[in-house]
Amino acid sequence: MKKTILLLTFVLASFYGYAQDALYGVRAGYNISNLDFDPSVPAGVANAHRNGFAIGFFGEYSLTDAFSFAPEVQFSAEGAKDQELRINYIQVPLFFKYKIDSALSVGLGPQAALKGHSYEDGLRNLGFSVLGGLEYLITDEFFIDFRYSYGLSNVLDDNDAGLEAKNTNMQIGFGVKF
Repeated sequence: MKKTILLLTFVLASFYGYAQDALYGVRAGYNISNLDFDPSVPAGVANAHRNGFAIGFFGEYSLTDAFSFAPEVQFSAEGAKDQELRINYIQVPLFFKYKIDSALSVGLGPQAALKGHSYEDGLRNLGFSVLGGLEYLITDEFFIDFRYSYGLSNVLDDNDAGLEAKNTNMQIGFGVKF
């Protein structure tokens, strides 16, 4: 795990030297998340959506006039409403953006997440998901965005029952670029 974080830090730092145009910023968002169970929600589990928040910082590096790479580090409160199914993550989205015009861009990328609370609770400590979203620049510095992430990995650590649960999350955010 330490080698992976070190490698990721090295790769992200190397973009700093090669980027033609680099921006940095902070963003915060409102989460509406839930768990997608397969085959179905177990009896006795109220799988209601959880309202939470996300906050973090990012870098955005222009690769061309239309494409950019935006790695982030953020805290995100996700999971479901039941106390046993609430999962708080430290996430690393690796967002690739395409500018549609001067104010609107669309993005897609992978996201890794490390659980940020107790480690012996029946939930996996590491998760992966895919992320897509839209960003609209209000001014050169301020923006709003909408993101949707879908988990690729099972959040349940004990999988004896053959049950899978994957995170789904919608995020409405606001940010500032420096």
